[in-house]
Amino acid sequence: MRHIGSKSKKFLWAATSIAAVTVAVAVTVALAASRTAVAAAPAAPAAPACTASTPVQTEDGPVCGLLANGATSYLGIPYAAPPVGALRWQPPAPVTPWTTTLQATQPGADCSQPTFPGSTPPTTSEDCLTLNVQVPANAGPAPLPVMVEIHGGGFLLGGPPDQTHLSATGHVIAVAIHYRLGILGFLANKALGEHSGDYGLQDQQAALRWVKRNIARFGGNPDNVTLFGQSAGGASVCDAAVSPTAAGLFQKGISESGFYNYWVNTIWSIGDCKSQLLTERQAQEAGASFAAKVGCGTATDVAACLRAVPVQTLIANGGQILNPTAGGTIGPTINGTTLPMSAAKAFILGRLNKIRLMIGVARDEFNGGLYTNLVANTPAQYRELVRQQFGALAPTVMALYPLSRFPDSSPFIAYRTVMADSASVCPALVADQPLAKHIPVYAFENDNADTPTTTPLPIGAFHNAENPFLFPNGTPFDANQAAFGDQIVAEWAGFARTGNPTVDGTPLWTRYTNDNRLVMSLVPAGDSALTTTDTINQQHHCGFWDAVNRTAPWAPR
Repeated sequence: MRHIGSKSKKFLWAATSIAAVTVAVAVTVALAASRTAVAAAPAAPAAPACTASTPVQTEDGPVCGLLANGATSYLGIPYAAPPVGALRWQPPAPVTPWTTTLQATQPGADCSQPTFPGSTPPTTSEDCLTLNVQVPANAGPAPLPVMVEIHGGGFLLGGPPDQTHLSATGHVIAVAIHYRLGILGFLANKALGEHSGDYGLQDQQAALRWVKRNIARFGGNPDNVTLFGQSAGGASVCDAAVSPTAAGLFQKGISESGFYNYWVNTIWSIGDCKSQLLTERQAQEAGASFAAKVGCGTATDVAACLRAVPVQTLIANGGQILNPTAGGTIGPTINGTTLPMSAAKAFILGRLNKIRLMIGVARDEFNGGLYTNLVANTPAQYRELVRQQFGALAPTVMALYPLSRFPDSSPFIAYRTVMADSASVCPALVADQPLAKHIPVYAFENDNADTPTTTPLPIGAFHNAENPFLFPNGTPFDANQAAFGDQIVAEWAGFARTGNPTVDGTPLWTRYTNDNRLVMSLVPAGDSALTTTDTINQQHHCGFWDAVNRTAPWAPR
């Protein structure tokens, strides 16, 4: 997952080789697409004053916001009690109501997370269960559709983006949430009670329940809610689509770049839309090892001991970006209640909530940018990386993807293409078919290889490549990309409004069915068009990869 929902441009670091440049590229692209003005910054002495006539009475207490750039923003609203002390590793609890108007004009703290390589120190706040609501200035009298965004970051990093542009331009009420991450969001251990783990997913659902109770007070329609997200956020949409405890909390979902894990050298915890998650037993075994690692394995009361461990110690000993198996569970698991099975298996069995779904990936999805040893700079490195990933299949892979077929025989482009095809594009197409048997599906592939970046490398249509257009940060677009941005916002907001992404100013986008296997190819300049899965399969060698992936370690069982 090269492109994460993370902090501001603090994450750039010097690059002295092409491999190091690739790491920097990953961060630059991520930041340009995700976190902007609403990103959590160092605490100000006091919240900015509210704009007059913005107070709203929520169920928990009054809030007021700030009108700017075509939207009124209500930032940092608590939707659950701080999960600290005895509430650490507990399901989200109700907030304590307040009577004095909350000046919701600055964002809440990001949830605890480790240091991203080359960035600032880790975030250690556990008092983080807040959300942002952004309302278009010209909302009008009718209840508006609601779009609830779940940020990416591998379930380990990140925070919500600024959705001012999406709200004002798409004419929707936009909500963005914090949820517990990493070891604090997903640790499973039998000492924490039956069905422990998945607290981060439970936070997401608690935020949706807050929306259902309160969003009408902001002018939103609680019965027209679209859950959407990128990367881990896209995987979260897949999880919510199959979670019994999320039934009725949203009517539509948009999963972007939710297929991202590899076979080996995995960067993140296994938790994407295609993967078999850890079973409850496996997760608890990992949790027992983690308890021993932090000195609680033989404690009389393991749960109390774990809850007393300083947050910095938990983060340091939990799984990290480049070593997700170093600690306890740091991503979704099959805990038996929130998730009774992996999303991929539920897709096959039709165990789905009643929703409509837009789902897709980018053509050149590639998570290797965070690993310098997953970047092929030479033909020898290309051959070795293919061998590491695919073992005995390596000669076949090399024959399907010979360097001579790529511009300037580029090993970088060749390996990028192999990994995108095998781990993202083809698995996403496979998922479309069982999904379409049970719910309305609109499939897409982002083929926009010219999304503005600061990199000289040919990263193509990259991971989370819709973010720069949904959440622009001031980077100028040329005319073709500006038209693309208008289209993306119109389609995403149109789908949220009606359940159909075909709206004025956009091309016809028909529902994907097993008799009508059409995928929207998203390209700039108003040239997006439906294409057949047969064409995509041929371009990406999906016949080969589909057979291979059925026996992959992450394949649903």
